[in-house]
Amino acid sequence: MGSTSGAAKQDKPAAEGARPARRRLSVDRRREELMAAALELFSTRDAEDVSIDDVASAAGASRALVYHYFGGKQELYVAALKSAAAQLEARLRPPEGGRPLDDLAGGLARYFDFVEEHAAGFAALLKGGPANRSGEIGEIVDSVRHRLFRLIMKQMRVDEPGPALRITLRSWIASVETAGLDWLEHRDIERPALERMLVDQMVALLGVAAAHDPQVEQLLEGLVREHAP
Repeated sequence: MGSTSGAAKQDKPAAEGARPARRRLSVDRRREELMAAALELFSTRDAEDVSIDDVASAAGASRALVYHYFGGKQELYVAALKSAAAQLEARLRPPEGGRPLDDLAGGLARYFDFVEEHAAGFAALLKGGPANRSGEIGEIVDSVRHRLFRLIMKQMRVDEPGPALRITLRSWIASVETAGLDWLEHRDIERPALERMLVDQMVALLGVAAAHDPQVEQLLEGLVREHAP
């Protein structure tokens, strides 16, 4: 008896020492499940209309468990959007060395890969109303846009854009976001056609801006020259 009890006491610390690793993996998986369920809900309804009970039910979890991992709906919302933003930004890391418009087309393809594979995350990231655009949530969305803006400048080999180019690029980014949401809703145009149209739209916008700004005119001339047959 004493020997058995002693062995049990000796085994207990080893078992306890092994638990944290298993618990950490379980926590990570459960958090991902809860965030995925939240993104699905936030992509189709305003955040104000989604309750913790809704998320718990969609994830097959208890209300108490959601509160345990996230503290509340706002914390869950922010965590879910951060997850979606991080995945999208990772997709935007481009290969280097190609021609600018080819690189732009490649970046668009990766962007729409994310839109297609993570529809809920993309929609939730961009669909929030004005109340969701302030504070930390607004910063998450702005960080993605800033990343895309810097990527385009790098692809076009521009160090510092003037006002006309800055406005042109930001206008185009807004068009890409709108096109992504529209495509998810309707899917009545083939993705490659949409991506080509958006590249052509960029060239057209640069053409308009070039009539008003020498920097854009020089940039456009360089792009046309590099892509001449």
